[in-house]
Amino acid sequence: MKLRQQGFTMIELIVVIVILGVLAATALPKFIDMRGDAEQAAVDSVAGAAGAAMNLNYSGCALTGNVATTGKCSTVDACADVGTLMQGGLPASYAASAVAADIGATNGDTASCSISKTVGTTTYSQTFIGVAAGN
Repeated sequence: MKLRQQGFTMIELIVVIVILGVLAATALPKFIDMRGDAEQAAVDSVAGAAGAAMNLNYSGCALTGNVATTGKCSTVDACADVGTLMQGGLPASYAASAVAADIGATNGDTASCSISKTVGTTTYSQTFIGVAAGN
């Protein structure tokens, strides 16, 4: 009667551990910088919501003849006004500002606005188009 080997040899186990170590070493750098990507994605989404809020407000003002009306038309003449248009306001630790010149008081005027957030020493930002309305 022959005896059959059961289990793995020490060499086979060491080879598997080495292969897993190599795979982990190549994958680890991809996961280390995920926080920065997540922060930028959050800023991008807030900028998208800010641009949508500006456009929705402009549309509401067009329907009311550019007369400021609660729930339909708010006066907007600066990029920083976007916080009053967004449901719940601009999230804490985010700031809205003009990229160059601010929007202005003529209805329909547009300007490049920026949403930014600073985490530690890194500032994440994204631009959106601001639209003057309700003036």
